[in-house]
Amino acid sequence: MESRRRHSPEGHVRLPDVTSWAVRDGAVSLASPVVVGILNVTPDSFSDGDCWIEPAAAIDHGLRMVDEGADLVDVGAESTRPGAQPVDAEDEWRRLESVVRGLAGSGVTVSIDTTKLEIARRALDCGVAAINDVSGLRFSPGIAPLCAEYGAGLMLMHMRGEPRTMQADVAYADLVGEVRVFLEAQASLALSAGCQRDQIVVDPGIGFGKSAEGNLELLGRVGDLTQLGYPVLVGPSRKSFMGEVLGLPLEQRTEATIAACLSAHQGGAGLFRVHDVGPARRALDMAEAIRRTVLGQTNAQPERRQDAG
Repeated sequence: MESRRRHSPEGHVRLPDVTSWAVRDGAVSLASPVVVGILNVTPDSFSDGDCWIEPAAAIDHGLRMVDEGADLVDVGAESTRPGAQPVDAEDEWRRLESVVRGLAGSGVTVSIDTTKLEIARRALDCGVAAINDVSGLRFSPGIAPLCAEYGAGLMLMHMRGEPRTMQADVAYADLVGEVRVFLEAQASLALSAGCQRDQIVVDPGIGFGKSAEGNLELLGRVGDLTQLGYPVLVGPSRKSFMGEVLGLPLEQRTEATIAACLSAHQGGAGLFRVHDVGPARRALDMAEAIRRTVLGQTNAQPERRQDAG
């Protein structure tokens, strides 16, 4: 495949022709970093399990993340932490339905973190804009034609195995190469199912079947993945590899998360899935302002949002 990578003077990798991500009934601009707020409505997520299981609290938190600068709220009702057990579809939907309806009904751009075709269809019927499939279509290939049917965004992630077993084998002969080949193949599968290129986002799967060293390598080599020609999403937020590298407990990983996002931004990533929306938003906007200034763009200030402060 011909390389489409382009380097800026300070080493950033950009794809100027990838300007937006098509989602249901609209598009998400990629002119500035896209912050995806994480909203787990599960009792057992690794970071915020049991915090937002009440629908009213979950909806309030989602709206608060939008106020803090989230462009998208990603709602998940089945934990994908290492060792997590599967959740029955009816239980998953019971956790999701009120939250999805409440946020979408309030005008929030919502994605659903699910690997189940049935859940994806129900969510799209409730106004969800995109599906975040951490299995990259391995568990439910029918999600691709479903997204094609609805014109929904599709996030495809690399994960070795399944959440219950993914950390059992984290050795790779060529981690970045294997991730790239997988993402290219699954994106091609989505295209063959009727999706358009601009509906697809790829995600290397930070923390999903990778060692601490592997996660660092992926974050540092995002540019290798941008060559596929799809927007790249990274989700390093509060992950355990930060604890291994820095010896930090979960509640002290905000700065590490921001550093990981900034490194990926420099490599060309365009979407950032985080718990701590406000700090990530401000850091990424500053990094983007620096990038634009170095590139000599007339408007160095990131687009779209107005800062209350």
